[in-house]
Amino acid sequence: MPLADVPSLIPVLPELFLACAAMALLMLGVFTKRDTVEERLGGTRLVSNLGVGTLALTLLLLVALVPGGRILAFGGLFVADTFALFFKVLLLLASAMSILVAKDYLEHQNMARFEYAILMLFATLGMMMMVSANDLVSLYIGLELQSLSLYVIASFQRDDNRSTEAGLKYFVLGALASGMLLYGASLIYGFTGHTGFDALAAAFQDGHKPGLGLVFGLVFLLAGLSFKVSAAPFHMWTPDVYEGAPTPVTAFFSVGPKIAAIALLMRVVMGPFEGLISEWQQIVVVVSILSMIVGGFAALVQKNIKRMMAYSSIGHVGYALIGIAAADAAGVRGVLIYMAIYLFMNLGAFACILTMRRGDRMAESITDLAGLSKNNPMLAAAMTVFMFSMAGIPPLAGFFGKFYIFLAAIDAGLYTLAIIGVLTSVVGAFYYIRIVKIMYFDEPAEAFDRPLTGNLKSVLLVTSIVVLVFFLGLNPVMTGVEAATASLVAG
Repeated sequence: MPLADVPSLIPVLPELFLACAAMALLMLGVFTKRDTVEERLGGTRLVSNLGVGTLALTLLLLVALVPGGRILAFGGLFVADTFALFFKVLLLLASAMSILVAKDYLEHQNMARFEYAILMLFATLGMMMMVSANDLVSLYIGLELQSLSLYVIASFQRDDNRSTEAGLKYFVLGALASGMLLYGASLIYGFTGHTGFDALAAAFQDGHKPGLGLVFGLVFLLAGLSFKVSAAPFHMWTPDVYEGAPTPVTAFFSVGPKIAAIALLMRVVMGPFEGLISEWQQIVVVVSILSMIVGGFAALVQKNIKRMMAYSSIGHVGYALIGIAAADAAGVRGVLIYMAIYLFMNLGAFACILTMRRGDRMAESITDLAGLSKNNPMLAAAMTVFMFSMAGIPPLAGFFGKFYIFLAAIDAGLYTLAIIGVLTSVVGAFYYIRIVKIMYFDEPAEAFDRPLTGNLKSVLLVTSIVVLVFFLGLNPVMTGVEAATASLVAG
């Protein structure tokens, strides 16, 4: 490699370190002795612990290499800025906590294999590449690296028909969405001659009117990205995959890929296609409304708690899309706050769900939570905090997420969108508060026999504290959010 090319690798050092560490851990897992069950479990635990350590070191590298501005690498394919840094921190936290909460579950279900942590690391690498994509080519590569890892993780419980079905459905529909996205990207390249975001942005700066073919390309691109965030009407895979996949996998699906895809969607519409707001804004508005309505009303009739959380996540994506539809700095700021809060309250809720175990089976029915306040008052209190936060009840963190989103919509003149958002929030509050009612007022069901392990306790403690006292740390959070917003809007 020529010496002149070395500085261009500095912004990519966290991703390079993560890729090399993941491959090294893969070799370690392959060559670790697995003659007995104890040796196999020991090797899996070692790889999992080293995987969490790798994510922590990657986070330290990110913080140490905070970009002073907007830095490009690999000929403009990769961009490092404060916006990417903000989302990468969230992604690394999500992945580390997801590996931690999965360790005991995998052992109890007799599916502890070292490949799980490796696949999580590669999925995280793909998501980090998505966040820093500055070209349609690097966008697609990052997206597929993430997706291929997630297809395997979804079907990780290979002896379970539901898990195998979840992986197959996710793969088939994901391949369709990837094809739509790639077709849209090819149309955009065909009608503009560019794949780089900077070149595309320059092409639309002077009031250039796009042709019909380019608009079709943009529609297909947005359709593919809408699938990745599980926004309606591209949500059909979400409930089945959430229900069939192992619960810790579902927990990761609900936060990591969504955060990365939302960040990528924002970078695409606010970057290369900022000059085509009138073309893409109406698409985002319609998808947002459909997501809030489908997520809110479909969750009302769910009896399986993982399916309910699936429709809940669809509704939350709809709220996040309100900020993107605002198409200004206030909207971006609202989305950043919302996704940061969503990470902690959603992972916390799934950490509670992971304790729902009776004998050899995981309890997944909402009615299995009946009387939890009497059998395990601390767990019931934690679940109550997360449910109230998702419902947007002040002063919990979820209230501030929705507050900034709706404020951005009102400032942008999207009054109808804000009103629909408020009304669907009321609908959502019903099924969240219903869970609280079942835990505190219904006759107690059989107690769960899975004790809270150290990893689950740690994740529950961290997420509960963040959700409870978020308002006390609002100023430091807003400082980081403002810097990330200025990076994207100015960049």
